[in-house]
Amino acid sequence: MSVSALFWLIASVFGIFTIIIVITRIFGLRTFAKMSSFDFASTIAVGSILASIILNQNYSLVKGAVALTAVISFQTLFSFLVRKSNMFQSLFTNKPQLIMWNGKMLPKNMKRCNVGKDDLIAKLREANVHNFDEVKAAIFESTGDVSVIHNAENKRLSQELLTDVDVDF
Repeated sequence: MSVSALFWLIASVFGIFTIIIVITRIFGLRTFAKMSSFDFASTIAVGSILASIILNQNYSLVKGAVALTAVISFQTLFSFLVRKSNMFQSLFTNKPQLIMWNGKMLPKNMKRCNVGKDDLIAKLREANVHNFDEVKAAIFESTGDVSVIHNAENKRLSQELLTDVDVDF
């Protein structure tokens, strides 16, 4: 690699990361949050665009800036529509699924989410669960994460925590 090619590579990395920081400041922290499957897809698209700009000599910083702005603008519009429209939310977002309740796995719900017993057990270990009876609820979130709510002595689970969760069991 020539010195001039190396210089342009470093300049393009500096340029595109400066652009992404500016875009993130304009559109906010949600830009890289993984709050929905659409956010996750947007993050992958941004990574792909960044790689294309840096590694492809035919891809200009201007094209990259426009592509990044378009993806992040669409993500912002999408998240706004999901927040403001129940119909849009029901069409384009997955409801979280209850996959464990009061220490018992819910096989039907796990199957619906394509979560195996071994997958759930791994998530329980991550959540520092020692016994199944320590689990009040395990929820497969719309992002693909598993939230584990521990059984706490003398504590009732607020139903508000299960507001949008499909609790079919």
